Amino acid sequence: MAIDFSDVCYLENPDNITLKADYKQFLLSLCSPTVIDITCPDSDQWYVITTLLHGNEPSGFIALHQWLNQRPWQNKVNLRFIICSVEAAQATPLFSHRFLPGGKDINRCFNHQENREYYLRANIIEQAIRQVSPVLVVDMHNTSGSSPAFCVSSHMTKQHLKLASFFCDNVILSHIALGALMEIDIDCPVITLECGGCQDIQANKVAFDAIAILANSVDLTLSHKQAIKVIHHPMRLQLAKDTDLVFALEDKGDDGVTIIENITQFNYGVCRAGQILGWLDHMGLENLVLIDENQNNVIDDYFYFEDSRLIAACDFQIFMATTDIAIAQSDCLFYITA
Repeated sequence: MAIDFSDVCYLENPDNITLKADYKQFLLSLCSPTVIDITCPDSDQWYVITTLLHGNEPSGFIALHQWLNQRPWQNKVNLRFIICSVEAAQATPLFSHRFLPGGKDINRCFNHQENREYYLRANIIEQAIRQVSPVLVVDMHNTSGSSPAFCVSSHMTKQHLKLASFFCDNVILSHIALGALMEIDIDCPVITLECGGCQDIQANKVAFDAIAILANSVDLTLSHKQAIKVIHHPMRLQLAKDTDLVFALEDKGDDGVTIIENITQFNYGVCRAGQILGWLDHMGLENLVLIDENQNNVIDDYFYFEDSRLIAACDFQIFMATTDIAIAQSDCLFYITA
């Protein structure tokens, strides 16, 4: 499909006719990335909430549509919602494509020198954020596999911690530069809220509750809601270039990498030393790359290869493990922290 990457639609205080009967009809009515402003005459503050940077992560969008249909709106600040990867979300079946075939992951296109196609769209989204000089920005996502909710941030000030504490009790501090929206340099806290897996019923509620909290709070960066744990130095376990991948419960002798198909059970849990996480062909650990925040490959520090098995060499936590082969191949198998 032909995409006008410079196009963006603005809506202000949309009525029920514009919002359609349900969130699917509303999605299909959109022609491009859409900015929705919900104004508050008693406030000059703006909060920005972004959704659908990935077209297969619908909880933020579903929650937004649900909240918009609850009238009168109970917002104590001005809210700017930005619905990003509309075309990817609309591809059939709905909410099945992270990005369009042949396209790019837009959440890898921020802070980039290029200004065309998906990089242009990322720049337009950033401009839409900057237009209102927001007090805070929350970027809503679903995790690739089933998972409790958590936050991620590229920075860790008191304001970031206070903001994250209203949505979850864990925040990951990541200095890995990927070109994600949360990495933009703007004069306010920017956090990613991972609401849980898109198949997790609770994830939609996490997203809705987050919007309701944001709408009804004058400044979430002034006080904590709850104690929050900071998890440092996440690393990305990735496939080496041109490596095959399958998921299975046993070793079938496939080329490349086989990951246990119940890998998502480790999400947000501790993987103990000695745990078998899959199987490798004769290339062993050369099939995998584990990149730390200094861009070093530290695969041998955390895994070892024995009798075709991929084995944890030490205790670590796993985050965002997925059994979606497309995501695992294009992005990563999972994140780990020591």
